[in-house]
Amino acid sequence: MKKLSFVFVAIVAAMIASCGNGTPKADLKNDIDTLSYAIGMAQTQGLREYLNRLGVDSTYMDEFIKGLNEGANAGDDKKKTAYYTGIQIGQQISQQMMKGINYEIFGEDSTQTISLKNFMAGFVSGTLGEGGLMTVEEAQATARTKEMEIKKAQMEKMYGPWKQENEEYMAKIAKQEGLSQLENGVYYEVIEEGKGEVPADTSRVKVHYEGRLINDTIFDSSYKRNEPTTFRCNQVIPGWTNALTHMPVGSKWKVYIPQDQAYGEREAGQIKPFSTLVFTIELLSIEK
Repeated sequence: MKKLSFVFVAIVAAMIASCGNGTPKADLKNDIDTLSYAIGMAQTQGLREYLNRLGVDSTYMDEFIKGLNEGANAGDDKKKTAYYTGIQIGQQISQQMMKGINYEIFGEDSTQTISLKNFMAGFVSGTLGEGGLMTVEEAQATARTKEMEIKKAQMEKMYGPWKQENEEYMAKIAKQEGLSQLENGVYYEVIEEGKGEVPADTSRVKVHYEGRLINDTIFDSSYKRNEPTTFRCNQVIPGWTNALTHMPVGSKWKVYIPQDQAYGEREAGQIKPFSTLVFTIELLSIEK
């Protein structure tokens, strides 16, 4: 799960002319008064836009001014500071964090949400450092695991037929004559047999390649760009690393990579979740 942080923004505002009840009246008797007023007014530049981003409805500006005055006049009252900070963080949870978390897990499906009640129970326990059902470290690990499980289930629900089609395709590939098998269900066909060195997973290699989906859609091609690509063997999807570390330099293979050795339930550009990837890979050299 992505690490979430709070941004605390201090807003200094002396007066907003259109706000009605609760607006302090200016009383400019000397240079300090005039300076104070001018600084307060100057600090409101961009405030309306900021409040809009926070979701403050302009219909309720009187309430905003009321809270603004209470906060500004609280001074160093620690009790009030704690309360106002709680209000601020609570609103960030409601208006930003919950929306962000739900989108991260459920995507565009706005009908689903995590439990605010249980979120707050965990949040409060973590804040107080007591009464928790798990440690913060255990919670981080659990959140990552559960998020992946739930997202995978979501993707399987959305892309079930495509997942099945790709699994059936790989089942046929496994029975096809003339192919060789590597670890983890990766298959390949030798188009040209190379005689050079075989890269290690840490080797930097130069390759030409073309990637297709099982419906023959080309999603990437260095041939079309007329420019080979250079990278380290362990910086790519597992299926690529597996193939490259078995290919002698000078080889050209057609490689069939099952979805769990590619992007799995993730979406990557034209590559839908659970996609089998079919690559033509030409290993040109190992870069020293």
